[in-house]
Amino acid sequence: MTLRSIIGPGQYKHAALALLVAGFAVVAASLVPSRLDLGAEALRLCLQMSVAVTVCALFLAHLFITRISDDRRHIAESEQRFRRAMEDSVIGIAIVSLDGRILQTNPAFAAMLGYSREEIEALTFFQITHPDDLHLGRETMESMRAGTVNAFQFEKRYLKKDGAPIWANLAGSVIRDEKSGRPLYLVSQIEDIDARKQAEARITEAETRWNFALAGAGQGVWDFDMRKGGTTYSPTWVKMLGYGDGELDGDPDRWLTMIHPDDRPAVAEADRAHLDGQTEFFEAEFRMRHKDGRWVWILDRGKAIERDADGQLIRAIGSLTDITRRKQAEERLIVSAAMLADEKERLRVTLQSIGDAVICTDAANRVTFMNPVAEKLTGVSGDEALGKTLSHVYWAVDEETGHRIGMTRPVTGEEARSDQNSRAVLIRRDDTRCSIRQVVSPIINERNEFGGLVIVFQDFTDARALQRQLAHAAAHDALTGLANRSSFIRAMEGLVDQARKDGTMAGDRHQFMFIDLDHFKLVNDTGGHAAGDALLKRVAEAVRGVLGSEDIVARLGGDEFAVILKSGSAAGARLAARSIIDAIAGLNFTWEGRPHAIGASIGLTAICANCGEVDEIIARADTACYAAKAAGRGCVCVAPDGKTADDRSEPPKPLAAAS
Repeated sequence: MTLRSIIGPGQYKHAALALLVAGFAVVAASLVPSRLDLGAEALRLCLQMSVAVTVCALFLAHLFITRISDDRRHIAESEQRFRRAMEDSVIGIAIVSLDGRILQTNPAFAAMLGYSREEIEALTFFQITHPDDLHLGRETMESMRAGTVNAFQFEKRYLKKDGAPIWANLAGSVIRDEKSGRPLYLVSQIEDIDARKQAEARITEAETRWNFALAGAGQGVWDFDMRKGGTTYSPTWVKMLGYGDGELDGDPDRWLTMIHPDDRPAVAEADRAHLDGQTEFFEAEFRMRHKDGRWVWILDRGKAIERDADGQLIRAIGSLTDITRRKQAEERLIVSAAMLADEKERLRVTLQSIGDAVICTDAANRVTFMNPVAEKLTGVSGDEALGKTLSHVYWAVDEETGHRIGMTRPVTGEEARSDQNSRAVLIRRDDTRCSIRQVVSPIINERNEFGGLVIVFQDFTDARALQRQLAHAAAHDALTGLANRSSFIRAMEGLVDQARKDGTMAGDRHQFMFIDLDHFKLVNDTGGHAAGDALLKRVAEAVRGVLGSEDIVARLGGDEFAVILKSGSAAGARLAARSIIDAIAGLNFTWEGRPHAIGASIGLTAICANCGEVDEIIARADTACYAAKAAGRGCVCVAPDGKTADDRSEPPKPLAAAS
């Protein structure tokens, strides 16, 4: 045991005083006997005591000096260790006065804030502390002065030299006076925790985004952990079922009791399959009872994330999503699909049963449907046609032009209209033809997008033939097949209008002749109407045979005929009229063994811009024809201006005689 341990480190002054007193005692002991008259024995005893005291004093002095030397050495070593620890520490260390001045710091703290030691030791702690955290330092200082705090630890932000904030963990203690307990200064350790704080901020932000995403998507999270003794649920999860936070935590099997009885077997099987490693995830859709008693459709997806050495489940995490609306929509879709299927079947039966042919295409012009009538008319089976382009099955051309009738989609933005065509001809693969009447209708969906075509067509061959017959009958004489009076008049009107537009003068373009048969009444009277009809047919053939294909021949009624020469001069018209007269005169007509001879008289006039209306032209030619009859029949008279002329150069008879 050392002296210091005996007398205590605070008693060095008292020990020195004791040694001084002992020294004086020794000196006194050595002087007093010499002044007193003592005996030799007493003197010897005093000397012995003196020597003993002196030896003790010297011994104590030696111990005291040795202890002081050791203490100084220990203090020097302790100070050296403190300096080395402070200089070499990777954690910042600072000695701070009670007013916040930085008395001393180590390189680590200066480097952490980007200062040199000289720069930072010229500052106060308040100058390098983030403004939002200044209250922490002030509160600590006040607590130290009040004597309520001897050590401290908290996290705060400092300001680096460039002004950037940096998080640090500050821990330290108060150094106080041994006697008075008055605080002298602070010794602080400052650890850089900025990276950890930033990582925590990123984790917090990620968790916030994750929780927000889950809440926004209406998804709840469950966490089964055997170590914690049960299952915990997120607020969204419990709210989804109408419960409060923590109300469902605990029993890991409680959620199974909330599942609809009809759904439990499937859920249990999915759970078992995942726990046995047969599926990567647990996934099931089922109904769970809401707190208010109604059933809520849930999508549950989870995964086992931790097992023990025996493969038993330790922890699993998953999510639940309320899919009630989706299920309700699916149910509506199922009902709608069933109704649509029924409607589709009704439409299919209807289309199969109607007498019209129907072909449907998609937006790419591929055939999607053909009914039996369409198969029959096109000669292509429905199985063969499906998926093929429309042109592979259906090729329609215009009856008059022969051009293909296109099946085009409507222009975007325009109103979709059906296209009808009554002049279409269907050309089959074997090149046979069928007259059809078609209606092409575009399919436009609710987004105003083109979805395909519906082509409805009928076999119109017989109707088209009947139409042609009726049209021919309406425009032709039933007996001779020539143009009848009404169609002939329409043709005349068109030529007159065109002549006026073109400014055609007399003799420059068309010629009109009025033909009246001579001696025809005698044939009717002797042979009957049958003989007359047969003769009129022969006359029509004779006239038609003399003229060109562009010339128009008509029977105006009875034994009156008319001709429009589409081209030729007046002289050429007279030659044509003469040929007609000769052809009629040359007919060898015999009826019931009796020969009959007839002739023809012709009145000729021009069709031009200044020749008047159609009735006037016909009347003028009719007058010329009467003049020809009056001139002896079998001749031609031209009367463009009311004059008559005989092609035989014989003077005509007066018009009065002809009448």
